[in-house]
Amino acid sequence: MLLADKTCIITGAASPRGIGMAAARLFAEQGARVVILDLDAQAAQAAAASLGEGRHIGLACNVTDKDACLAAVAHVLDTTGRIDVLVNNAGITQPVKLMDITPEGYQAVLDVNLRGTLYMSQAVVPQMRAQKSGSIICMSSVSAQRGGGIFGGPHYSAAKGGVMALAKAMARELGPDNIRVNSVTPGLIQTDITGDKLTDDLRAKIIEGIPLGRLGEARDVGRAYLFLASDLSAYITGAVIDVNGGMLIH
Repeated sequence: MLLADKTCIITGAASPRGIGMAAARLFAEQGARVVILDLDAQAAQAAAASLGEGRHIGLACNVTDKDACLAAVAHVLDTTGRIDVLVNNAGITQPVKLMDITPEGYQAVLDVNLRGTLYMSQAVVPQMRAQKSGSIICMSSVSAQRGGGIFGGPHYSAAKGGVMALAKAMARELGPDNIRVNSVTPGLIQTDITGDKLTDDLRAKIIEGIPLGRLGEARDVGRAYLFLASDLSAYITGAVIDVNGGMLIH
């Protein structure tokens, strides 16, 4: 069991076909007590219950609200007494061009992706410092590396680039406390967010540019999360793990 007796928080993980839920299943299979955070309390609780065993937790949390992040972490500590892993998985995107980005859209995308990563990390760091151990995993994107994605606008690339830089800076600062911080950069992953936007022609065109010859699945990213959460990556921090089938080789 790679995560036996570990308490692992995953944000934005209530969607049944999402990356967060795929990670939650893998973590539970490997012995973790999983805490699912999502905007919808009922959805978070149902997702946690679906993992079985009755020891997993589902909580409502808006990651753009620092007080909500602190309250969620306090609840987890009251219940479990420790926090070993945080996966900053929550994120949103908008498929718009540069000149169509509105102030409201820019703020929303930056808030959830970047501010949310900061607030949740700040919330768990005191406990991880007290334990002298922890792993924080941040969701970036191939769009931050290649300057744009397929469905995300330039502000999404900017937000995910910010997440990557923030994770590296946190890794440098938190390393002396034995807290590791790493990023995952998925390519195009088949989830509810992308599923209804892919025509057969577009799918075929995208796959032509992927050496492994298929689109990614949520579980592919979940496995990268699992590696970074476990002691298999005990000497890895400040790293960026690509999960894109070779869409971007650099």
